[in-house]
Amino acid sequence: MINRYRSSDSSPSLAPTRRTVVKAAAASAVLAAPLAGAASAAAAESGPAFLHGVASGDPLSDGVLLWTRVTPTPEAIPGSGAGPDTDVDWFVATDRAFTRIVARGSVSATAATDHTVKADVRGLSAATDYYFRFSAGGVDSPVGRTRTAPATDADVSALRFGVVSCSNWEAGHFSAYRHLADRGDLDAWLHLGDYLYEYPTGEYGTRGGAVRSTAPAHEIVTLADYRVRHAHYKTDPDLRALHAAAPVIAIWDDHELANDAWSDGAENHTEGVEGTWSDRQSAAKRAYFEWMPVRPAIAGTTYRRLRFGKLADLSLLDLRTYRSQQVGVGDAEVDDPERTLTGRAQLDWLKSGLASSDTTWRLVGNSVMISPFAVGALPAELLKPLTELLGLPREGIALSTDQWDGYTDDRRELLEHIRTHAVRNTVFLTGDIHMAWANDVPHTAGTYPHSGSAATEFVVASVTSDNLDDMVKVREGLVSGIASPIIRAANRHVHWVDTDRHGYGVLDVTPERAQMDYYVVSDKTDADASSSWTRSYRTRSGTQEVERAYSPV
Repeated sequence: MINRYRSSDSSPSLAPTRRTVVKAAAASAVLAAPLAGAASAAAAESGPAFLHGVASGDPLSDGVLLWTRVTPTPEAIPGSGAGPDTDVDWFVATDRAFTRIVARGSVSATAATDHTVKADVRGLSAATDYYFRFSAGGVDSPVGRTRTAPATDADVSALRFGVVSCSNWEAGHFSAYRHLADRGDLDAWLHLGDYLYEYPTGEYGTRGGAVRSTAPAHEIVTLADYRVRHAHYKTDPDLRALHAAAPVIAIWDDHELANDAWSDGAENHTEGVEGTWSDRQSAAKRAYFEWMPVRPAIAGTTYRRLRFGKLADLSLLDLRTYRSQQVGVGDAEVDDPERTLTGRAQLDWLKSGLASSDTTWRLVGNSVMISPFAVGALPAELLKPLTELLGLPREGIALSTDQWDGYTDDRRELLEHIRTHAVRNTVFLTGDIHMAWANDVPHTAGTYPHSGSAATEFVVASVTSDNLDDMVKVREGLVSGIASPIIRAANRHVHWVDTDRHGYGVLDVTPERAQMDYYVVSDKTDADASSSWTRSYRTRSGTQEVERAYSPV
């Protein structure tokens, strides 16, 4: 295993809108949903079974969160509410053979949590590889590898994170996860939202079809539905491999709940027909926290902060729980100071954390793009009078008001705070838009480059979810060849955009620079797809600007 911590511390939306109103199916259909790739009943006949792998997440300098799901009996399939309470033991060791066990404990798996279990292990050494497994009824789970964060005051010379988002089961295979798992050099991996999708089978696949069918077949609405969908995703062998290879740091976006979710509803939710939004949102969040190794700092949200020595801290955002409802394209209400993306408490928390940070880098896990993406941006001397006269947004006509573009007052307040407090080395890490981008984040949209750059942003492509070439059903690369120059001409802070390909990023951070290496998969519909490096961009310490790098780290 490659040791990525070289430390002086010697201790070891372009998503389609809703097409139809989909009624929730009967509970019997939920219970009958198959577990792809795992015959749960057969596996559990001779005793408990670990059919959904193991995972770890949210690494601290002295601990990590461990996760698994046990199937104690044949009837105890996900979402069923059936099955007995089962004691599950967990073990942490410094070697894969478990001859040097350093921590152990026991937890009960019950139907109340869909037989998922978590162990928040503490007392571990900083910057150290560990191996973990679970056991129930004499049956052992697969073995997972995890890693703790460096000590808070450690001088860390390098960090490396995998970065992914937008993994739609029906749109293709998760080979991007396999290639990340095979690297063997990740300190952790970030999932920046849309870990799963809520749609019924066939509604949102690839180029209008489905590469493979999801479960349950209907749109997920109830707690049982969300549990079954989470379980189905964790039968994917590439996803299980990545969860077993390194700790995940995850936030949600909208599809873990429903498309274009906001605080009191979602575009893909019909009040009454599909129950109340409050009930659906509560069910989705409960299933998420049951099935994901995420340690919420505030109940019911995913915003929290992790630290990696003196090199970096990572602020993780929840941009669905508190946001105001989206407005239409071209609507001047995007500038309304009464509307919010983050909510007041979260925005204040983010501002305070950025200003008070004593690390070299301030990373922000951000589910929707913060950089402006607009048409019709005007020169500064014409911008204000014309927008006021015509009732247009001050920063041009945003093409996706589900992003920060739809909540410009929050963005202006945050970027002005960064300027006022001379906050340096802020890097936004973003998903959602199904394309790869490398951006400066201008202090003032429409006046860049004169206004300067407040931060930088690296956006990763989708793992499988449709991007532009999929939507218009043309060969890969054709749309990007036309669209990229147009996008860059209208948005001069955009250094690069690839609208067509699928893949992942690898972020390598040193005291001197933060570099994102972009990788693409050969064919998302091929379970054996290869992976190749395509581009790299970096930001040097103190510059707040993106520049191209001509080879991966």
